[in-house]
Order: sequence, then C-alpha cells, then structure tokens
Amino acid sequence: MTATELLIRNARVVRPGDPGTDHPEPVDVAVAGGLVTEVGADLSTHGVDRVVDAQGLLAFPGVIDAHQHWGIYRDLAADTGTESRACAQGGVTTSLSYLRTGRYYLDRGGAYRDFVPVALDAMAGRSFVDHALHLAPMTAEHIAEIPSLVRDFGITSFKIFMFYGGHGLHGRSQDQADFLMIGPEDRYDLAHFEFVMRAVQRARETLGERISLSLHCETAEIMAAYTALVERDGTLTGLRAYSASRPAHSEGLAITMASYLAHETGLANINLLHLSSAKAVEAALTMATAFPRVDFRREATIGHLLADVDTAHGNGGKVNPPLRERADVEALWRHLLAGEIDWVVSDHACCRDEQKFGADRDDVFSAKSGFGGAEYLLPGLVGEGMKRGLALSRIAELTAWNPARRYGLARKGTIAPGYDADLVLIDPDARWTVHAADSESAQEYTPFEGFEIGARVTDVFLRGHHICRDGRVQGDPRGGYLRRDPA
Repeated sequence: MTATELLIRNARVVRPGDPGTDHPEPVDVAVAGGLVTEVGADLSTHGVDRVVDAQGLLAFPGVIDAHQHWGIYRDLAADTGTESRACAQGGVTTSLSYLRTGRYYLDRGGAYRDFVPVALDAMAGRSFVDHALHLAPMTAEHIAEIPSLVRDFGITSFKIFMFYGGHGLHGRSQDQADFLMIGPEDRYDLAHFEFVMRAVQRARETLGERISLSLHCETAEIMAAYTALVERDGTLTGLRAYSASRPAHSEGLAITMASYLAHETGLANINLLHLSSAKAVEAALTMATAFPRVDFRREATIGHLLADVDTAHGNGGKVNPPLRERADVEALWRHLLAGEIDWVVSDHACCRDEQKFGADRDDVFSAKSGFGGAEYLLPGLVGEGMKRGLALSRIAELTAWNPARRYGLARKGTIAPGYDADLVLIDPDARWTVHAADSESAQEYTPFEGFEIGARVTDVFLRGHHICRDGRVQGDPRGGYLRRDPA
C-alpha cells in the first residue's frame, strides 16, 4: 500500500446516497497520490507527511459545479484564474464550463478543432480547480465535428440554447446571425436542434453512452412578444419586469418541444438546465412520463433556490432564465425535497460592474444577463437545505455524485477509496452575511448582497492539495483539464 501522505482526522464524512451519514460520526481520511486510500476511525499517523484536524466539521465530497461560464464577459485566461478561486471558496473542486463560438467567450467563429485548443491553452496552468468543457454546436460544421470532439478532446456533453436565433441574449431582439457568427447557410432553429440531437445520438451509439445533450429551454417567439408588451406597458420595472418578459410558460413550451425532439431522434440522455419555475418543472416531469425511454435529468441553480425578484440585490440579479416570484422558489424546493431535481449548480458567469449595467442602471433591459455565485453554492445549499429538512447525503448527491456520474467524471463525486481526494470541510453552525467585497471573484457586486448564509466552507482539498484554508484560497493553481471517457 502506498504510504499515506495526508491524513484528515476527525471529519464527519458525508457520503452521497448513504442515509447513515446524515448524522455522521468523526472518522479519518487517508490520502496518497491524490486519491483517498482509506476512510475509518483512528487511522495511524505513523510516517504521515501531513495531518489536518477537521475538528468535527462536516466533510462533503468536492462539488462538481456542472454549469459555469468562464470567459463569457472577460478574457478567458483572466477569468479562469479569478473565478476558479471563487469556486474554491464555495467548495467547488470541479467546474464544467459551457463554451461556444460567436460573440463573447473568444469572440470568434469557425470550427471547434481550431477553437478548443485556443480555449484550453488560455486556461492551462491558471485554474485552482479541475475543469472540463461542454460545447454548443452552433453550425452544421460543428455538428459534423461531434465525434472528433469526443475522441480528440474528451468532450462528452453538448448544449443547445433554444432561444438563440430569435431573441437577444440580454432581452431585446438583435441581429442573431452576427451575434452567433454563423454563415448565411446556417440557421439556429428547431431544425438545427433536431440535427444536433441526431448527431449526438449517433455518437452515443458508436463512441459511448455517457454522451449527453443539455438544453437551455426558453422560447424565442414568446419572449420577443412579451418583451415588447412589458416595455410598451411600462408598469413593471426591475427584475419583475424581466421575469414577465421571459414568462414561465416560455420555459414549459421549450421543454415540451425539446422533449418531443429527443423522443423523435431517439436521444436518451437529455439534461434540462436551470429550471426556474413551477411551470418549468411541471413540464419536465410531464415529459418524463410521456417519454419514459428518454433519461431526463433536471437541474436547478443556487440563485433560483435562494433569491427572488424582490429579495435579490437590484438589477445585478438579471439572469436567463430570470429569477422568479417567491412562489416559484418554494415550488423548486418542494420538487428538490421530493427528489425531482437531479443536481444543483451555480451557473456562474462573472460580469463586472462596468459591463453588467447600461447607462441607466435602473433599466433592467439594458443590463447584461448572468452573475457569479459559485462561492455560495455549497454553503447556501447546506444552510438553507438543513433548515428545510434536506438530508446531508442528498446534498452530496445533488452537488457531487449525480453530476459526476452523468458527465463521466469517474474518479469524482464521493469520499471513498480509489476516488480523487476532493473534500470540503464545512461548518454547519456558522452564520455569516454575504458581501461582494469578500469574494475572490472579479465581480464587484452580487445579487446575494446582505443574504444570511447558514453554513460556511472552511477548508477545501483538491486531489489532496489544501487549496483553501480557514476560508482563504492559498497556493498556486493546481487544477487540470479533465478529458472524459464516453464509455
């Protein structure tokens, strides 16, 4: 047996899917070669290089944040550095970031065989956490590239933004062909979505069944019409106006269309992203019953679980799909507690103040969409979840095990021998107030400003490296790119 290099003592280890760890007793975790080698009581310290006393804190598996957007509004290299530090603050040890061609990100079109190496080079050596990529096929050329993207780069998850092509990213219609940087022969519409699904299913049949497709489900035509109505009426302002301009039934309709296309194309692995409303989840559950051969997974964000149109701190809370009314927040929690949500993410998209807001900071439609939040993911879910009776083992499933299994991260997701030694120590009794100034993110504001969080991340280990100590990120970047095996 390899000699123990790190021993974490007196940790109350939480294991996904193991109700016996909902009230865990302190144990020790031995680490060697970046892997957990043993978990048990009173393990020997003889010859151990480093011993860390967890002092009875909860130990969660490192969070797999399956939905982030590094580099969407800033230089990708710079964003990788700062936003991976924010990840570590929130207990995130693996980030899966969505990339696409077009405006923002690298601000370039063309083939992914040229795009991906540039992106990976920008990220190399700068991340404090491990990371992988999802890609969005925007053109016919990208569809044809799917098998090579799987083989050459280990990218096994793809995405469709259903409202692109007919509605602007920030809520007003614009020249989407220019925004998407697609040629005159390409259209980003329902037919394109069908062809993406067929290509992903062919790849699953030939390369491996772990390949999946994720969907941002909103309907462009509904949103364009409602945006015009809301702006013309002028009664609603702020986040409530933005929510009304992208109504919840737009999500439900898009989910319904996407689900039928998945059924039609035989594509079994569908991930329905950032469900924000009661109507969205109800549509997703209805489609799962209608098409039982499709393995639907349902995602919620910590933002939609914690904030609503009244409690979020100003127009900094603008995001797609929008923050909703408190009734929708409560509905999301009911579905989560019922086991009908599969994982929780941050949808982290750092957008600095000077980029986020237009000349009139009170005009929600001139603000850009998206905000950071990875640093609040695990503490926010633990703090609010425990108040609502959410089991600790279920939190570990929602934040680590389920996304790790779905996205082919074979050595991630739990604290057990043979798995990467990604651990998060969290104090479930801490109470603290969110202030943007305390975040490692480059974003100077947060929609969670002033929120009271009922748990705190103290220490984070990435493959045995102590990357966050006493709440402070430390050391050099040690994160690596994760190639995933579709089989």
